[in-house]
Amino acid sequence: RAWSVRRGSKAPEAAGEIHSDMQRGFIMAETIAYADLKEHGSVAGVKAAGKYKMNGREYLVQDGDIFHFKFNVAAGGKAAKK
Repeated sequence: RAWSVRRGSKAPEAAGEIHSDMQRGFIMAETIAYADLKEHGSVAGVKAAGKYKMNGREYLVQDGDIFHFKFNVAAGGKAAKK
């Protein structure tokens, strides 16, 4: 599935386009350029070529980026009592 993101958006804002919880609990974005995926044929091929990137909060989204977002949001925003 694809989501449109405004030019100049940072990675957490891109995650927020999918779901606000992803923006709130953003940890990192694993990024593949579409051109690299097309060239190497698979995610494993891109990783083997050393073009699989791990980016933080300040990463500016580029045209053709493919993301795997890592995030963590606690249920209810508070730790459960025992």
